[in-house]
Amino acid sequence: MEENNKIQLFEGKQVRYVWDAEKEKYFFSVVDVIKVLTDSENPRRYWSDLKRKLEAEGSEVYEKIVQLKLPAPDGKLRLTDVADTEQVFRLIQSVPSKKAEPFKLWLAAVGRQRLDQLQDPEQSIDQAIKDYRRLGYSEEWINQRIKTIEIRKELTDEWQRGGMEESRDFALLTDIISMAWSGMSTRAYKEYKGLRKENLRDNMTNVELMLNGLAEAAATELSRRENPQGFAENADVARRGGNVAHVAREQLEQELGDTVISNQRAVNFTLPPDELPFEGEDENN
Repeated sequence: MEENNKIQLFEGKQVRYVWDAEKEKYFFSVVDVIKVLTDSENPRRYWSDLKRKLEAEGSEVYEKIVQLKLPAPDGKLRLTDVADTEQVFRLIQSVPSKKAEPFKLWLAAVGRQRLDQLQDPEQSIDQAIKDYRRLGYSEEWINQRIKTIEIRKELTDEWQRGGMEESRDFALLTDIISMAWSGMSTRAYKEYKGLRKENLRDNMTNVELMLNGLAEAAATELSRRENPQGFAENADVARRGGNVAHVAREQLEQELGDTVISNQRAVNFTLPPDELPFEGEDENN
């Protein structure tokens, strides 16, 4: 994403955000949202107390909070709690504020900016490329990652055409593909790499990305030819697509004499922090 698009102003206050091209969602810094709504001098403390309250209540908002790297006040990239637009709207309900309605209108305006980008998809691709470069990924990896995002979108379009619902079915079908080619569910794969809320694909090596992309591309082509309807038929196509990549994986591993399933994370194969424009450190949020 363009660097100056990562910070927007609401009534003179900065709100950091990032666009996730794969999920097609905006994610906003929760601390910044809290500061806007409350005018608190210590929004991190406010958010920390609110998190405990939401956790105790079993709130879905707390459960779905993730962490992404956003530019900190010192210009460095740091991990911070983020929420998508839907979660922010729910969060607003938990924070008494006279600014709730104006802030909702502001969120809608940010969404309209995204509609402009959707009319020119190259803008989104350029933004993703610049993001990955700033995080220290190689050009080869970035090219492969962008291709897998396109492949994933084509596959989810097929799933929707086959009657699948994102909230209920996509994760199950993704697990079926992952199990078929890698032998692990998405959760197990993340645990193998030592990940928590980080994006699995952003922590795959080039080879892992290619194999996962092959599995999803194969499932997409099978779906286009066979037009599966309902979960059972889509699950069968997903499994067969994954098996195509499994065969390729076995042949490659036979040639290499070693497994290509890596426990490496992005930190193991991206540029070290001192070689990046911004240093990636954890933010106390």
